[in-house]
Amino acid sequence: MTNDISRDPITVRCVGINEASACVEALADVLLDCVEGGASVSFMWPLPREKAIDFWRKVAEGVAHGERILLIAETAQGDIVGTVQLIVAQPDNQPHRADIAKMLVHRKARRQGIAQRLMQAADDAARAAGKTVLVLDTVTGGDAERVYQRTGWQRVGDIPNYALMPDGVLCSTTYYTKQL
Repeated sequence: MTNDISRDPITVRCVGINEASACVEALADVLLDCVEGGASVSFMWPLPREKAIDFWRKVAEGVAHGERILLIAETAQGDIVGTVQLIVAQPDNQPHRADIAKMLVHRKARRQGIAQRLMQAADDAARAAGKTVLVLDTVTGGDAERVYQRTGWQRVGDIPNYALMPDGVLCSTTYYTKQL
């Protein structure tokens, strides 16, 4: 990844079925950076690289099976600096719903509107997939809450002591929903 990406134009796009596997290493880099930076996204620190790669391989399989939509933010040089997933495979009684998962932006690329652009692209992908209700959860009081609130998400409620931060400290989780 280039050191100064603030001058690079960033493109947000959906990753095709045949391309998802090719992105695994770069997506692992983003995940490792976020977890090292303290993001509570299901992993503890230190996160072994092989575990991060294995996670993204499973995501790529989900994309190949039509269970997930994978979006990436990348520089003009092709460096992946952010990602978000839309989990479209839902129970039979919820064909209209999708979950947002692993909205991640590399620390070098933050404060450039990338998260907001990823979330808008997720909305667009959800609409294209026929989804009308979106759900996500995030660390209560975390930076991501501002992004979700700015992009039209409605806070549903908090669950105290829901998960662990990467350093082992308990944190609360806040659920959000969005009607498209």
